[in-house]
Amino acid sequence: MSNNVYVQGTGMIKFGRYDNRTIEDLAAEAIFGALDDCGLTINDMQAVYCGCCFQSNANPGQRILKYIGQTGVTVVNVANACATGATAFREGWMAIKAGVCDVVLVVGVEKMGAGMIDAVGKPKTIYTEGIMGSASMPAVFAEAGNVHMNKYGTTFEQFAKVSVKNHQHSVKNPLARYQMETPLEEVMKAEMIAYPNTKLMCSVNVDGAAAAVLISEKKAKQLGMKRSVKVLASVLTSDPYEERNLTIWDFSTLTRNAAKQAYEQAGLGPKDLDLVELHDCFATAEILHYENLGLCADGDAGKLIDDGSTWAGGRIPVNLSGGLLSKGHPIGATGVANIYEIVQHVRGEAGARQCEGAKIGLTHVLGLGSACAIHILEGPSV
Repeated sequence: MSNNVYVQGTGMIKFGRYDNRTIEDLAAEAIFGALDDCGLTINDMQAVYCGCCFQSNANPGQRILKYIGQTGVTVVNVANACATGATAFREGWMAIKAGVCDVVLVVGVEKMGAGMIDAVGKPKTIYTEGIMGSASMPAVFAEAGNVHMNKYGTTFEQFAKVSVKNHQHSVKNPLARYQMETPLEEVMKAEMIAYPNTKLMCSVNVDGAAAAVLISEKKAKQLGMKRSVKVLASVLTSDPYEERNLTIWDFSTLTRNAAKQAYEQAGLGPKDLDLVELHDCFATAEILHYENLGLCADGDAGKLIDDGSTWAGGRIPVNLSGGLLSKGHPIGATGVANIYEIVQHVRGEAGARQCEGAKIGLTHVLGLGSACAIHILEGPSV
């Protein structure tokens, strides 16, 4: 029997601010959505993988089960920076791939504070770049954007168009935190956080939860496979050593390594993709990831945003959900939320934002510290 892995059910709550709700409550809502989506119950789950970054030291997975049913199964809690949810998903995938389980539940959840996050912390030894504040995420992605501008002539306006695009996409996503358009002039004139990223070019800290039910091919055949989404590739990489890592992270190399492995594992290339949900924590990141994921040649990312290729209706739509810039970025949930989005499209169930004819989609998340997770999904063939 094949050990292929399928996504059978997904659920996601509307991202936003939930001051009066706990992570257990938010996660339970997403989980019930995923269970309803596949017609299974908590009693069918053979293991639970919970992604939660900032509350990970208090066994969130076990606490969540108190809300939905304690069945005594294995519970694994995962924290891996912004790649937390995707890492939990990969752990669930591996359990089925190894033949240990036929049905597992994956959930990602987070409650976020307002303002800038300093998850990395300050180095014990201050290096030259560290004195300039490059340990902060805005600085890391601003520096990368400036390097790209200097090397390829990418413009401030091209980076700003990423925000325009993703906010425009979010208007059609009822689960996005912000469902509003942001004209180019508004984006460019917003408060400057770290050049070239203005405030409207930075991801949104929100509360959120998303869940997925993964099953084996044996179980998928029992359920009919009409709504089973195949996981063609699951890859997780970390940063190989470079001298610059002592003070400033390199998020391109580990993404390129992950993309290469994912395409090889799936037996396809970037030209075979119908849509992508990538880690647009800052507008500069999205532009660079066009190249890192092989969506275009190095130096051509600016052209991709200019000619409409990555917009809805374009050659390779990116972040039809609104992305982190508009949908929001609850760190532990983001990776699973990306899976949710791709599943909706390859099933033809994404409503007003549907990518017509979508069969294969890629999700990408990046956790500086450092981790990159890529998954490639294929829609039902029956």
